Amino acid sequence: MTLSESMWALTWRRFRRSKLATASLVYIAVITLVAVLAPLLAGPGRAVVPYGPNAPDLVHRLAPPDARHHFGTDDLGRDVLARLIHGARVSLSVGFAATLISLIIGSVLGALAGYYGGAVDWVISRLIEIVLCFPFLFLVLGIVALFRPSFWTIMIALGLTSWTTEARYIRAEFLRIRDMEFAQAARASGARDLRIIFRHLLPNALAPVLVSASFGVASAILTESALSFLGLGVAVPTASWGSILSVAEQYIEYAWWLVLFPGLAIFTTVAAFNIIGDRFRDALDPRSD
Repeated sequence: MTLSESMWALTWRRFRRSKLATASLVYIAVITLVAVLAPLLAGPGRAVVPYGPNAPDLVHRLAPPDARHHFGTDDLGRDVLARLIHGARVSLSVGFAATLISLIIGSVLGALAGYYGGAVDWVISRLIEIVLCFPFLFLVLGIVALFRPSFWTIMIALGLTSWTTEARYIRAEFLRIRDMEFAQAARASGARDLRIIFRHLLPNALAPVLVSASFGVASAILTESALSFLGLGVAVPTASWGSILSVAEQYIEYAWWLVLFPGLAIFTTVAAFNIIGDRFRDALDPRSD
């Protein structure tokens, strides 16, 4: 077992000591599986929910939860549970994809800044400061407003505006490890800069970034829900947790299920990612023992 493998094995053992964090990880795995299998779980003729997410039923519009519609229906008679299941695909996909984009951009820019220093570090640091000058949500709203709101627009907008945290973490880690013995040995062996950066240094600098990524997914899900609530999310009638909540605004006084179930889905998912991030951060700290 290598040193890196030993570190991750030790981190996993520390992580599992928290029952709440382990339960949160199981919950995320389950909700992700539900999102992946959404077409098999909810749709015409399906055993779990025999209704499509966009199938109207005006006879049973705004029906409360019952044996027919377990989570009730919305203003068009669409089954809320079916929309929640399919909405999980949108919300989680945006969260994971946007975080992946921010990780790639932040890791590359942070690695270049931390490894080369000097003028490269100065330019990238100023770029980070420029992006941070703009309020995050307003910057995302501005990008989405310039283009047609869609899944891809939101995903790219979130990814292009949330990479600064990862860049700063990677830069700080590279400044710490770029002159360590293993990095000097790689240079002495004739390895090129890009190989040293991405093969030797970056794997050893990812730990704090992965913690940030957990919080990043939660933030992206919240932001997507806020955009959908404001009508700037995915195109209608595609279901997302935020778009279900936007319908609830008009009927909040008597259609409580339109607020409770999507709100609970957003809250529990975001809380689970935050708990995982908190515990993972503690597990990486050797002083936690």
